[in-house]
Amino acid sequence: MTTPLAPPAVLAELERAHDRDLAALLELARIPSVSADPRHAGDVHAAAELLATRLRTQAELDVRLHATSGNPIVSASWRGAPHAPTILVYGHYDVQPPDPVDAWTTPPFEPSIRDGRIYARGISDDKAPLSIAIDTIGAYLRATGALPLNIVLLLEGEEEVGSPSLPAFALCERARLQADLVVSADGGMWRADHPTTLRSTRGLAALELSLRGAGKDLHSGRHGGALANPLHALAELVASLHDEHGRVNVEGFYDDVLPLRPDLSAATRALPFDDTAYLAEVGAPATYGERGYSTLERQWYRPTLELNGMWGGYTGPGTKTVLPSRAHAKITCRLVADQDPRRVLDAIERHLRRHVPTGVSLAVARSEHGTRAYHLPDHHPGLRAVTRSLHATYGVEPWVIGLGGSVPICDTFLEQLGMATVFFSFAVGDENIHAPDEFFRLHRLAEGRRAWAELLARLPHELGDG
Repeated sequence: MTTPLAPPAVLAELERAHDRDLAALLELARIPSVSADPRHAGDVHAAAELLATRLRTQAELDVRLHATSGNPIVSASWRGAPHAPTILVYGHYDVQPPDPVDAWTTPPFEPSIRDGRIYARGISDDKAPLSIAIDTIGAYLRATGALPLNIVLLLEGEEEVGSPSLPAFALCERARLQADLVVSADGGMWRADHPTTLRSTRGLAALELSLRGAGKDLHSGRHGGALANPLHALAELVASLHDEHGRVNVEGFYDDVLPLRPDLSAATRALPFDDTAYLAEVGAPATYGERGYSTLERQWYRPTLELNGMWGGYTGPGTKTVLPSRAHAKITCRLVADQDPRRVLDAIERHLRRHVPTGVSLAVARSEHGTRAYHLPDHHPGLRAVTRSLHATYGVEPWVIGLGGSVPICDTFLEQLGMATVFFSFAVGDENIHAPDEFFRLHRLAEGRRAWAELLARLPHELGDG
């Protein structure tokens, strides 16, 4: 086991403050800080103000509440170690909408503790993980009067809507945010029974397409068979995006995709993963996707093109004999290195225009918030600090894995500030994130706080040696 470095006084202070810190977390979880819903703008601001107050009272930090073009950003800094490295600790306080609310066992913004779990919207993503970081920094300062390295915290309120204000904020506040490494409290572990951290995340590109036939909905008896049906045309068009084996059938889509490294493939296939158990967990009859790759390889290290929604015509009760005038679809792509979101969308749009069926016209609306894939080098000193801290906490060698999802902040911090990101979250992927009955395991509060104390103690040595 890796020899622990966390000071006993800090661990003792974390134990002493446990109940108070838990109460502060529950108070934060009660705020419906839903960034996607303008009706909750006041709640989002209230969550930011609560965090700013919490940071001011827990320790002597330089705390600021920054207005942006969207939701406020909370920053706090301690730079009392002039010869030590600096880290930027990232988290977000906004949450997904709770819908469908009637699918929750208890109300989503009335935190409930049962069976060793806290249930609330946003408790796993990201209020408990960011609270663990805040609490540990505060315990360090109260117990020892100093931190072993310099720290900047950045807590934003727009992660769940793509962090649109973050790039401009990062540029404007470059001097305040500059650090040697970003440590993200957002993210999560793969499984609850073994510690993990992330080596990579996939990128994201999105668009919406619309097909138009006649200028208005028409009677299907009078006009059916004489005019193209946009819904039929849409089905034909989206079916052309993949071949019969699930591979994306868009010319140029794979042009910039780097081959999967043999050692990474071997490490992924060696993980204890079973397709049968996975299918039982998700309730699907079979796996599906690009040939030649395992399920985990397709989820973590291969690009995808997914149809997220299709609509048009009449979908109410009973029958309405209508020939719809319009049909729509939403598409997102998960990207891998070295795909560029703009080039991918260019290729898809060319494909759509080339294959649009006769009798309908096509309109494409592209998202402006594309994200590149992110990959941390295997021997990065920050990754080494994370894995050794997890080893010291759990007594086993952690797994270093990929993430199928996208984390836009990695792209922002790398492109805007030249800073790499490591992930240190104690959420778990099975905690109903973005779904009803989201929860966070209580025992991981204690584990996470011990691990953060270990990481803060270890980072000066690893970054100094890196």
